[in-house]
Amino acid sequence: MERRRFLGRAGIALAGWSAHDSHAAEAAAGPAAPLLPPGPTFAQPLPLAALRASADRIIALSVCTRPFRAKGPRIESERIGRKAVIHNYGHGGSGWSLSWGSARLAVRLAKASGEKHIAVIGCGAIGMTTAVLAQRAGLKVRIYAKDRPPEVRSSWATGIWSPDSRVCTLDQTTPEFEKQWEGMARYSFRTYQDLLGLPGDPVEWRDNYALADAPFGTPNAMQGEPAYPKLDEYLLHDLRVKSQTLAPGQHPFQVPFVRRSSRMVFNLATYSRLLLNDFLIAGGAFETAEFNSVKDFAGIREKTLINCTGYGARALLGDESIIPVRGQTARLIPQSEVNYGLSYSTQHVSMTPRRDGLIVQASWPGDFNNTDTTPDRAVAEAAVASLAALFPGT
Repeated sequence: MERRRFLGRAGIALAGWSAHDSHAAEAAAGPAAPLLPPGPTFAQPLPLAALRASADRIIALSVCTRPFRAKGPRIESERIGRKAVIHNYGHGGSGWSLSWGSARLAVRLAKASGEKHIAVIGCGAIGMTTAVLAQRAGLKVRIYAKDRPPEVRSSWATGIWSPDSRVCTLDQTTPEFEKQWEGMARYSFRTYQDLLGLPGDPVEWRDNYALADAPFGTPNAMQGEPAYPKLDEYLLHDLRVKSQTLAPGQHPFQVPFVRRSSRMVFNLATYSRLLLNDFLIAGGAFETAEFNSVKDFAGIREKTLINCTGYGARALLGDESIIPVRGQTARLIPQSEVNYGLSYSTQHVSMTPRRDGLIVQASWPGDFNNTDTTPDRAVAEAAVASLAALFPGT
């Protein structure tokens, strides 16, 4: 599809909100009991603050390449020269969501080496949580990285709980991986509940409204992307908040199909600082370093290291199983009164309310296997315009 034609459609914009993410957000209540009881039935439109969506309120554009692997994240150990190397990378769009559970598996492998001092390579979502969890396991940790937050790819993520977002392909899913994924997701979920209510609100629960122009369940896959398994729906059904279908007149949106639920949001600026501070307070150390090949590992003083380089592992290790998935977000001026999120599946666009701004994202057919990290202002403005159409007269 030509980019010009694509932009001509009112709902296309930033990468990051996949068709799979949309389906997960829209999913109806499963057969199991929800974590929280369903809300009341509203006879009148919900009193929601209008989103001030306009191009002049865009204050930042960010682009990153998410590290997708068809088989799922690589979490395993190997010997490279004289080093014990534990790999922990390739989480696709689920890095923040699976980070604690993934770190637990990697730290177990690191402890099995018998070393008390370890190195962590990389300082993104996976690297930071792995380092902190290793400290809690009694290890001394040094992080080696070229950049620190907010100058890492993970800082440009949307910041929502999406543990099965582009984490593997449907045809590569195995019972063994499903078991591993469920363990990572559940451990991470429990950990995030302990971060609720802390200063700066690193983690919050927010209401979310799934919007559609056609009945929910209507096929709406993104062209050029593989099919992804809906692991969250059938493996974490007891952790899912039951969604409520709203009839016309029970919501303020200019669409015929609406569902209301809740989901976790990560305020990444606050959350990243919390992780960095916890790491330093526990005696962690940083060393600025850039690794161009595995031969550079020989210069690390520690004998055991955990490789958390994300998409960087493709070049570092020559791992071509990592597929780049382009993701662009636009950040709008914060609106504290907008305390709800939106996911408009028909147009593949969403809005996430964070403390540092309203994060707008969408996906388009050229995202998959795309290494381009050049921000596209026109695409961002198209996404914002599609959201503005939901609030006529504002």
